[in-house]
Amino acid sequence: MGSLIIVLVVLVVMSGYFSATETAFSCLNKIRVLNWSNNGNKRAGLVLKIANDYDRLITNVLIGNNIVNILATTIATILFAQVWVNDPSLAATMTTVIMTLVILTFGEILPKTLAKSFPERFAMFSAPIIFLLSYVFYPLSFCFIMLQRLGKKILKTPKDSVTNEELITIINEAESSGGIDKDNSELIRSAVEFDDTPVSKILTPRVDITAIDKSLTMEEIFQVFKKSGFSRLPVYDKSIDNIIGFIHEKDFFFAMHDKKTNILDIIQPVIFTQEQVKVDDLLKQLQKNKSQMSIVLDEFGGTEGLVTMEDCIEELVGEIYDESDNVEEPFQKIDEKTYIVKGNADLDEFFALFKVKIDIGKQIESNTVGGWVCEYLGLLPNKGVVFEYKRMKLEVLEIYRHRIYKLKVTKI
Repeated sequence: MGSLIIVLVVLVVMSGYFSATETAFSCLNKIRVLNWSNNGNKRAGLVLKIANDYDRLITNVLIGNNIVNILATTIATILFAQVWVNDPSLAATMTTVIMTLVILTFGEILPKTLAKSFPERFAMFSAPIIFLLSYVFYPLSFCFIMLQRLGKKILKTPKDSVTNEELITIINEAESSGGIDKDNSELIRSAVEFDDTPVSKILTPRVDITAIDKSLTMEEIFQVFKKSGFSRLPVYDKSIDNIIGFIHEKDFFFAMHDKKTNILDIIQPVIFTQEQVKVDDLLKQLQKNKSQMSIVLDEFGGTEGLVTMEDCIEELVGEIYDESDNVEEPFQKIDEKTYIVKGNADLDEFFALFKVKIDIGKQIESNTVGGWVCEYLGLLPNKGVVFEYKRMKLEVLEIYRHRIYKLKVTKI
């Protein structure tokens, strides 16, 4: 009887081991283990190898766990039959009750709880054992894995993949738990969302483009450079819908120094794009063409707006200012409930600031606050117009060039 008790204890410990191994490998941080492996930790490399073949791992764990649980129950039945030799039904009942409590407590709950608290540490301990057992169980695991694959083909289960939304959730959780700080999380979020951002969201609209006609005199062009402060100016032929290139401030002043009378020799080619093109694709195109500027065309081939390489990079890292920029915040806080909001402020940032949730199924075409106000009201409002939307009171403060320039927004 003593030897049977020892064997039973060993089997319960093995049951706990298999349960803890399953939990550890399902909860471990692969990035952390990968860093350990890259730093020369061979045990971490083995953990990654096992974790990357999760179907085989879980099959081996379940085979081992079921074998030891069945054996433990069988031995317990023999032990209790010896104790209650005159009452077989009582022995069977006690076996069921006691073994259920023992396996549930010491074979499932406690091991899984401990493994979840230290998943990487337990996986490092468990890896050599489970790797060895994978060879012992190979004939059985091979059959079960083939059945799994057949089932996936029949059911046509999709391959596991992580969406951008799931990545954003992971980043938010890492920030809230203190794993990364706010600045780093914002940078990572921008990088994740970068390939989904259309050019239309970051372009300088047509009405704000400072461009010059190719027929202007050198003095007139000089005044435009002086007034605008830009280092590059688009050049058009008769109409801004017919942009033929751009000139660089440096080339222009060299031309003035050489007493040239026109700019035709210093006009550089410009690349064209569409507003639905993604920002990351445009950035690659700008890099490939060694260009700093792209003209965005509408569906009719007219000029919709302008995007620079700086605009693309700012979408990743945030606003980049130099000493000549006149910085005006898009959201100016007046008090706890009141803000002055620029019409060209980003609509997503506006809704996030005021914690506004868009109704499911309602699609908004605008990218800016001013555009959304016009879209919501169905017209360009006059100065002084006041309306309410989802616990916000909005007042149009300024209209400039037939668009909303500033609004006053108050939380209701």
